[in-house]
Amino acid sequence: MKFKVKQIAELINAEIIGDENIEVDSICKIDQSKDGAITFLGNEQYEKYLYTTNASAVIISRNLLPEKPVKPTLLVVPNAYRAFAYLLDLCQNKPIEKKGIEYPCFIDPSVKIGENVYIGAFSYISKGVEIGNNTKIFPNVYIGDNVKIGKNTIIYSGVVIYHNSIIGNNCIIHSNAVIGSDGFGYFQENYESKKIPQVGNVIIEDDVEIGANTTIDRATIGSTIIRNGVKLDNLIQVAHNVEIDEGTVIASQTGISGSTKIGKHCMIGGQVGIAGHLYIADKVKIAAQSGIGSSILEEGEIIQGSPAFNKHQYQKSYILFKHLPEISEKINKLEKEIELLKNKLT
Repeated sequence: MKFKVKQIAELINAEIIGDENIEVDSICKIDQSKDGAITFLGNEQYEKYLYTTNASAVIISRNLLPEKPVKPTLLVVPNAYRAFAYLLDLCQNKPIEKKGIEYPCFIDPSVKIGENVYIGAFSYISKGVEIGNNTKIFPNVYIGDNVKIGKNTIIYSGVVIYHNSIIGNNCIIHSNAVIGSDGFGYFQENYESKKIPQVGNVIIEDDVEIGANTTIDRATIGSTIIRNGVKLDNLIQVAHNVEIDEGTVIASQTGISGSTKIGKHCMIGGQVGIAGHLYIADKVKIAAQSGIGSSILEEGEIIQGSPAFNKHQYQKSYILFKHLPEISEKINKLEKEIELLKNKLT
């Protein structure tokens, strides 16, 4: 289906620079563009492609407007990422507009199911489960006893949700995520690891998204808690009794050890390792591959490295680290010269 640029501009509230009657029928990346497509520019690193793109239209952030003429029509907005995300949401082929129960599947007679719920084939819904209105459970999902799931939540194929877990409204849980598996709790006796029963649960509040193959362990006692608006990437491990406060975003392959508390609106890069029983303040940013071995108490701190410390200090230190062989060589040379001078003086 084709749309005129002026129609798209109305949807995203954009100012048009160029031909408003140009038609587009597809979406593409700015560095892999083609005629008849619309793309976006929200990062100055890709600005060079604005002058070579074959796209017919570009959604562009106001602060990246070009200094010379360009071929495509520009749709100028305050934030190109936000506008483009909104456009993608409108255009995507949503597979979630499903209702009803597919068979074969098992649903215990005690299960309470809201209106407009979809339950896919081969799913297993255990006793005492409650499922809110408009929630979608795709095929091959397992939901354990007494799980509560809110409204408008999407649970994709292969997800496992253990007993007593609580899932809020407007959540998305991607394929093969595991919610509520046992925490890693043992004590040593005569060189044997004895299991500590994990009798708590997991609470996931509203508007949370959990990536594929991410695991969230149940608490030993009490609850592991993922608060409102948290976004977890794929392949993340959240251990028992961890609390992640609202709005925090965590990238892939991060591991969070037991009983650590992470504040609001933090940003944690990929492959970060966080030790147990720590506290991380609000709005902290942790660079990828950092190792966190102690609490971060200052709000808004930016840290990097393993063990991690202030990002700016780390970068200065890394410059020295890169030149350590040359510095060592110079020091050795100076030591020899000093020794020669000493010998001459004596």
